[in-house]
Amino acid sequence: MRNEKLIKMIKITLLSVMAFLLMYIELPIPIFPDFLKIDISDLPALLGAFALGPIAGVLIELFKNILHGFLASKTAFVGEFANFLVGSVLILVSGYIYKLRKNKSGAIIGLLVGTIVMSVFAAILNYFVVLPLYETVLGFPITAVVAMGSKINHNITDLNSFIIWMIIPFNIFKGIVLSVMTLALYKSVSPILHKEHIESKYRSKQQNY
Repeated sequence: MRNEKLIKMIKITLLSVMAFLLMYIELPIPIFPDFLKIDISDLPALLGAFALGPIAGVLIELFKNILHGFLASKTAFVGEFANFLVGSVLILVSGYIYKLRKNKSGAIIGLLVGTIVMSVFAAILNYFVVLPLYETVLGFPITAVVAMGSKINHNITDLNSFIIWMIIPFNIFKGIVLSVMTLALYKSVSPILHKEHIESKYRSKQQNY
């Protein structure tokens, strides 16, 4: 039992480091402002949530952001705080649904519901917490954020419209990208993440036999 816990923590640590490294790869999307860039650092946490459970996925997300906060933060932990909370919602919801229904349809439903819940949560979090924190801590005024959005989409005139036309679509797009990658990779990665667990079950059966 102790060995299984140790092996699980090693897997969580390795996936956290992978996620941390992926945070350095950010892709700008022309239909969104420069500060909204796509990264796939939630992918290892999603794979971990499916293989090791939703709590493991959240731990991967936490360790990833702690590492990035101490080693590479440009936002005084505000960006990492937001990344952790928003990513954790996607991971918890998707991972929990998959835990209840461990098949392909369960994974698809989990990722779909997770993406929707994450997008709504991100909208609320940005409106009430994250963007005000950027203004207070980093001196990045909300009016400047709205102005950047309005240059791309003329429907954006205030913070409310920025949330509707930028934050929600961005997180839906990001959720779709992560979902497609998770579905494409999980089948091949799953045996590696489950290896010791499968071997442990096999040894237990052999001993009982």
